[in-house]
Amino acid sequence: MVKETKGNIDVDITGVQMDSRKVEEGNLFICVPAIQGFLEDRHLFTQSAIENGAVALVVERDVDIDVPKIFVKDARYAMAVIASHFNNYPSHEMKLIGITGTNGKTTTSYIIDKIFEDYGFNTGVMGNNGIKINGKMLPTDINTQEPPILQRNLRKMREYNTEYCVMEVSSQGLDMKRVIGCDFRTAIFTNMTQDHLDYHGTFEEYRKTKGLLFSRLGNSFYSNDKKYAILNADDQSFEYFRNLTSAEVLSYGINNIADVSANNISMTSKGIRFSLNSFKGNIEIVLQLVGRFNVYNALAGITAALVEGIPLQNIKNSLTKLTSINGRMEIVDGGQDFLVIVDYAHTPDALDNVLKTLKEFTKGKVITVFGCGGDRDKNKRPIMGEIASKYSSYVIVTSDNPRSEDPDYIIKDIEKGMKDSHSLQYELIVNREEAIYKAIKVATSNDVVIIAGKGHEKYQILKNNTIHFDDREIARNAIMRSYINRNDA
Repeated sequence: MVKETKGNIDVDITGVQMDSRKVEEGNLFICVPAIQGFLEDRHLFTQSAIENGAVALVVERDVDIDVPKIFVKDARYAMAVIASHFNNYPSHEMKLIGITGTNGKTTTSYIIDKIFEDYGFNTGVMGNNGIKINGKMLPTDINTQEPPILQRNLRKMREYNTEYCVMEVSSQGLDMKRVIGCDFRTAIFTNMTQDHLDYHGTFEEYRKTKGLLFSRLGNSFYSNDKKYAILNADDQSFEYFRNLTSAEVLSYGINNIADVSANNISMTSKGIRFSLNSFKGNIEIVLQLVGRFNVYNALAGITAALVEGIPLQNIKNSLTKLTSINGRMEIVDGGQDFLVIVDYAHTPDALDNVLKTLKEFTKGKVITVFGCGGDRDKNKRPIMGEIASKYSSYVIVTSDNPRSEDPDYIIKDIEKGMKDSHSLQYELIVNREEAIYKAIKVATSNDVVIIAGKGHEKYQILKNNTIHFDDREIARNAIMRSYINRNDA
């Protein structure tokens, strides 16, 4: 890994950092290379890092600064290995469950955490909705954290005697080697549909990157523990992932033969009931979650629990008590006579699943508010426009983290997929707050307003400016104002 060194590298290191602004006295600064459109070249920030206290650098090329330097071929790989070593390999002291897939990672992690915690295990979580350490949720700005932060959080979990950590593992996280040094006991695959093609280029590359979680499973020389790959038998990529791993494969599904399966599925607007068939026996499951996609999420979580020896009755009891998850089909209730839901659905498949579910149960109109992120996969925009048209009575296309792009152009891209739907009512409102207010203003009794794309997020990225923005807050305010106006009328 090390090609050469310059200077006296026999120095005491107090921490590992890749952000020069966060460097503290005694830190080792890792100069990771640029990723176009995502990350600046950290070799350009060495002076700032030294001024803030860095005592040595890990570099891929020489920089004109007189401090100890370690030259490596791959700074990202080196950073992950160093961060794990510096924190004394914390994943070796707990059982790590990694979840990857396009959709369902957060809900599946929540389900697993609930079952395991109820059974008495000390659990931690890393994912989109935050980091759970010692029962407390801490905010995070990305799904799979960079190694210095990720390994530090794992170490904190270990200090609190965490037995299981459930981690969402994104494709970017895998590609950027963020989980190198993590010794996963179990890897779970939820599903595979179009997303992140702005980063990966093609679906094949996207899938190949996801597969790294499974191809690496069981390759650790440290652990002799048995490894498990839990795969969705109904997904088109099931065989692909099964052939990648040397771990024991367990499958779950609804349509195809699987080790853990659901049948006799009954769905209402209040929840789901199904018969569970598993290698540990059969039982009736009741969920307070809605949508067929949540049956799959539950099956993945159930399989992970069965692997760890949790009895079916305990699993059933935990699932019965499950409530809604932040930003996932989350209801905003202000006393209105129609339903307002906020959901993270930001991919074609996720939006299709959510709208299909709502269409099935809604007596009135389905009113959809959504947009697509800027500087991200442009190909999915018209696809999502077409999906919104298919299931909605009324659509308001708006902004969703436009970043450096002109939001009008993004909205026009989405509109291309809607123009063939002659009966659809829709409008384009760039300002997301105005769009939410308009949707709630036009809603009447028995309608459903679905605000999709941002879910739990509490920010909006506009060019280089990030502002506070919470769909749930905006919706509550809109409901209150709507009711005041209606009462005054």
